[in-house]
Amino acid sequence: MAVKKTVQRQGFKTGEYIVYPAHGVGQIVDIEEQEVAGFSLELFVIDFAKDKMKLRVPVPKIESVGMRKLAEEALVAKSLKTVQGRARIKRTMWSRRAQEYDAKINSGDLIQIAEVVRDLFRSENQPEQSYSERQLYEAALERMARELSVVRKISETEAVNLIETNLALGPRRGPKAEEEEADEETSEAAA
Repeated sequence: MAVKKTVQRQGFKTGEYIVYPAHGVGQIVDIEEQEVAGFSLELFVIDFAKDKMKLRVPVPKIESVGMRKLAEEALVAKSLKTVQGRARIKRTMWSRRAQEYDAKINSGDLIQIAEVVRDLFRSENQPEQSYSERQLYEAALERMARELSVVRKISETEAVNLIETNLALGPRRGPKAEEEEADEETSEAAA
């Protein structure tokens, strides 16, 4: 079987970093052709070095799986503004919110991931997070940091520090702030 090498398909080229919603930032290392069930199929070979994983995605499927180019600087700046905002926590059962947070993380949308980081962030003066809250927060923080590090050409550690600095610029989070927020929601519901 002859393997034909190509360098670009549908606006994506080898060597380029991309975002694959279910796995985060990866690099296209090859575009190869394989024969599957008698049909010739072109595949993007995406390397997720940190996860020690290679993924092969059929070229025609990239839109349906939501693969996209890295965010532009303006979107990165908007995501950092998002984490500075007031946490929006719905008063629903944790299992339901956890599903929503997970869906946002796996959407591949940088702003939605930033919302999860903002909503699940806990400062030192706040009550402890549950294990599942902490897991979701870490997953969202890591996804966001990976994309920021590649876009801004900084290390992931520097990207995490940048996100945490922006989180600290947000409104004071604490039990008092949550009580005030609950009061606001109650008065809005009454109106």
